[in-house]
Amino acid sequence: MVCRIDDLRCKEVIDVKSGKKLGYPEDIEFETATAKICKLIIPGRPRFFGLFGRGEDILISWCDIEVIGVDTILISLPC
Repeated sequence: MVCRIDDLRCKEVIDVKSGKKLGYPEDIEFETATAKICKLIIPGRPRFFGLFGRGEDILISWCDIEVIGVDTILISLPC
């Protein structure tokens, strides 16, 4: 399966251990020397309808990703 960054933005990220829905990836972080993807970046949740800004971004290491499916990205976050 070939996947572009735009395709990743449409997939919901779910933690397999807790079953928690974390959101949708907005960006990626990659190593320029090796061109390897390091992390997915999920923006923080808005506080009080966005009036008080956003929470901290969630950074998901590439090694924590279990499966990239058609609609979801399943991850296993360390405890």
